[in-house]
Amino acid sequence: MLARRRQEVILDRVRAEGSVRVSDLVEHLGVSDMTVRRDIAELSRQGLVDRVHGGATSSQRRSSEEPGFAAKSSMQRTEKQAIGRLAASLVQPGAAVAISAGTTTVEVARALVDVADLTVVTNSPPVAEILYDPSRRDRTVVLSGGIRTPSDALVGPVAVRSLESLHVDHLFLGVHGISLRAGLTTPNLVEGDTDRALITAAESVVVVADSTKWGVVGLATIATLDEIDVLVTDSGLDPVARQVLAEYAGEVLYAPSEETL
Repeated sequence: MLARRRQEVILDRVRAEGSVRVSDLVEHLGVSDMTVRRDIAELSRQGLVDRVHGGATSSQRRSSEEPGFAAKSSMQRTEKQAIGRLAASLVQPGAAVAISAGTTTVEVARALVDVADLTVVTNSPPVAEILYDPSRRDRTVVLSGGIRTPSDALVGPVAVRSLESLHVDHLFLGVHGISLRAGLTTPNLVEGDTDRALITAAESVVVVADSTKWGVVGLATIATLDEIDVLVTDSGLDPVARQVLAEYAGEVLYAPSEETL
């Protein structure tokens, strides 16, 4: 297959799915890892895709664009799993935690399954589904009400009111984007209000976000960088972002890649 045709296939996949992994393209196209990376580099040079660690994402994201939960679940899966495990290690038995909606926070929930005596507050039906187990008498799961968004979050006045009187030890917060100018952002105005209610309820705010979120700006700001107590991300974060976050966030933890496990 000629390079031009390969690049057309890659671009079609990115436009349809929002992102694509190098490993999936190697299998689909039947070419080497290096060939796929050269094709992605060329598409990036033309401004058609954004290069990210392990693949490519659409370069035409709008600040109000809200990818669906299924689409986001396919992006940076390995990184999100590592981030989830590291973030969950911050939780001690007997804690009360809040978990916002998102595909990375789902990985936090999966990593918390074996932690004893937890109280979990969430506006994410998938998180509640993972952690609710009627046989676990030591675990309480509280699911907020609200209107369901494309990213599978329960948001709005009902969700905010249900969170206003609660107090938790840790909030695990997923975000659409992180930048120095805009802070933590979401493409959904109403979800921003709900996330701020979660922040107010938490003693410690733990943001879980893979490195591709850096530089992405959504429509609404949730919080500024100096409101982050702990950021858990992956080792793909670039040096400039590391320097900025080291200055503003309370603590930054880097989840190990597969190669270092």
